[in-house]
Amino acid sequence: MNVYLLRETIESCPPDTLAEDPGAKFVAVLSPDEWETERERFHMGIEQDLDIHRVHSSKAEVNYASLTGSFRIPDRSDLEGKAARFLFALDERGIVFIDESGMPVRIIDAIRQTKRWREPSMERFLYDFLETIIEQDLALIARYEEELDSIEDELLSGAELEDMIRVNQIRSDVRVLLRHYQQLTDMAQEFEENENGFFDEKNLRYLELFIARVGRFETLAGSLREHAGQVVDLFRSQQAESQNNLMTLLTIIATIFMPLTLIVGWYGMNFTYMPELSWRWSYPALIVISVVIVIVSLVYFKKRKWM
Repeated sequence: MNVYLLRETIESCPPDTLAEDPGAKFVAVLSPDEWETERERFHMGIEQDLDIHRVHSSKAEVNYASLTGSFRIPDRSDLEGKAARFLFALDERGIVFIDESGMPVRIIDAIRQTKRWREPSMERFLYDFLETIIEQDLALIARYEEELDSIEDELLSGAELEDMIRVNQIRSDVRVLLRHYQQLTDMAQEFEENENGFFDEKNLRYLELFIARVGRFETLAGSLREHAGQVVDLFRSQQAESQNNLMTLLTIIATIFMPLTLIVGWYGMNFTYMPELSWRWSYPALIVISVVIVIVSLVYFKKRKWM
């Protein structure tokens, strides 16, 4: 069990401190087993079971005497892979995280190392906690944008790519990010509603700031997804153009060989009284005629800009 007090910085403390200072704002991180044995220490009046194995999204739910919910945070190095999952319970005194992933402790440690608060509050802690979850995403989105720009430049320069596997991976990753941002927005809005009156009204601006920030990230991710779609459309256009060029070439070849095929068929009939068969220059003449047909056809196609 990890217990912290919200002071000018986040201060680690023994669990018994909560009983000694009932008015202190706190943050606690417990394992599921510790929650089962220590839940009465926090007096949150939570009757329902909090099952960490049934976490499928980030959300918050208002209860009679508490706010409960869950976090599902995708791994930024593998957005479609395994995500960190943990639960939380919150009231007017503090927030308890129920976790097996270790992520809440890492986030709290990061806040302890980088933040000092002039006016400590639960609202400010929640803002910094949520902000830390998405703080690397701007750089991630920028990397995806640069990668798409590079692929697009290759396509526009005439380079032929075999497939769009990487672009499709980026589209899938961005879809995960968009869903994640929408869930975080819904959660922050649930906090901002302050239905149970746990938060100080003047500090709700922190939640408003986060909602605005994650909204900008959602807009950037939406634009990135559209960009990925444009790159896929460009690739398909290039593939279609390549196929059209191939069909044009095959059509030209077939058109050139049509009169030659007629000549072959004509002289392949072997009628007895075909005067050309006994003429000495028949074979060279036929070669010359065939070459002339090919040259005339090529010149005609060139003038019509079919080649």
